[in-house]
Amino acid sequence: MFSFKKKEKLNAPLNVPKHIAVIMDGNGRWAKKRMQPRVFGHKAGMETLQRVTIAAKEMGVQVLTVYAFSTENWSRPEKEVSFIMNLPVEFYDRYVPELHKNKVKIQMIGDTAKLPKATFEALEKAESLTKLNTGLILNFALNYGGRYEINQAVKLIAQDVLDAKLSPGDITEEVIGNYLYTSNLPKMLRDPDLVIRTSGELRLSNFLPWQSAYSELYFTDILWPDFDEKALKAAIAEYSRRNRRFGGV
Repeated sequence: MFSFKKKEKLNAPLNVPKHIAVIMDGNGRWAKKRMQPRVFGHKAGMETLQRVTIAAKEMGVQVLTVYAFSTENWSRPEKEVSFIMNLPVEFYDRYVPELHKNKVKIQMIGDTAKLPKATFEALEKAESLTKLNTGLILNFALNYGGRYEINQAVKLIAQDVLDAKLSPGDITEEVIGNYLYTSNLPKMLRDPDLVIRTSGELRLSNFLPWQSAYSELYFTDILWPDFDEKALKAAIAEYSRRNRRFGGV
């Protein structure tokens, strides 16, 4: 009887989250374990991203938001930052064609105006090429910081109040959401259902603090370059077992 129930549970259909956000952590440690420079891990991480994006799309995920570079990451060694900033250029040439073939729509959020010109232009080209695609939305968080995002939204709202475009009484959670970076997503998909962090670290690191208020959190010891379809399915299976009450009973 017990074995039958266990098998039945394993075969139960997964409740696939519509929006998954991922903190892709562990590239440097993955490279160090192989006695390679940290940039070796970042390169491997891009290959993982392509595989996971296609797997997520095939499983029915509608939005995948990935923490590619934070506002705090500029403090890393200059050589490493330079390498990371060049990755979107390689990403466009090497990975975007396959993603485009799979109808993935690429977007970016963050303080993108401060990105190097080549980095911004590569992602802008990817956005332009895939803008009509109707599959999964791959949402890159680049030069992103959650507190900075909220700070900027508050300033924009304050200015609109001063300009009489808004009154204080008009300001609701929905209105605030329209001033956040994730306003580039369909309204019902702006908040991630599931946030995954790889590498064993147990914090959100300033990633989507407003949007993840009621997200389910999933932490795994797997380093990002080793994260694969099996690991994604395990995260979604765990999500399926949870009961999201949003403060209710």
